[in-house]
Amino acid sequence: MNKSAPIEFKLTGDHVPLCDLLKLTGLADSGGQGKVLVATGEITVDGRPEARKTAKIRAGQRVECRGQTIVVTG
Repeated sequence: MNKSAPIEFKLTGDHVPLCDLLKLTGLADSGGQGKVLVATGEITVDGRPEARKTAKIRAGQRVECRGQTIVVTG
């Protein structure tokens, strides 16, 4: 199975909360579903598990969820 191409997300401010990022990139249907993905341990940020639903994601970070990578740019 081939991995999907990374999703590039361009920040419009200093940061984006993790659950919102998952919603904005289409990996979650809602912020609530994004929070569930975080709570069930399906998210890593820069290769490390992330349990904070509203973790501040900044430019240069990589978020992974279910085999999909989001690259955050400034």
